[in-house]
Amino acid sequence: MKGNHQPLRLVDATGVAADIGENVTAQLQQLLALISEGHSVSILPTEVPLTTQAAADILNVSRQYLVRLLDSGTIPSSKTGTHRRILLKDVLAYKQKRDDECHKALDALTELSMEYGGYEDLDS
Repeated sequence: MKGNHQPLRLVDATGVAADIGENVTAQLQQLLALISEGHSVSILPTEVPLTTQAAADILNVSRQYLVRLLDSGTIPSSKTGTHRRILLKDVLAYKQKRDDECHKALDALTELSMEYGGYEDLDS
């Protein structure tokens, strides 16, 4: 559907209309596609503070591993009393960086495999 978005307009109860930009339209279409496929969707402000367990769940790591990341300063956090809080935006930034590094490493491994003939059988 990318690049094929029809402009959307929101109209309130009084008939006042507002155009929705292409970026928001694309996001809404993606959101609706996920919902129609039966996926659960949450919309949160990026400034929302998360518990260590919620942050660990988003990253798909153990809470103990997340705490080590927080202790090392890899992901910023704050304390409210004895409880740590991590902003969603910081969790998502770490996740993006981790995913980017993983993709770069996989690309490098693929190049090495190709260089040493690991994919010769696929060409024949």
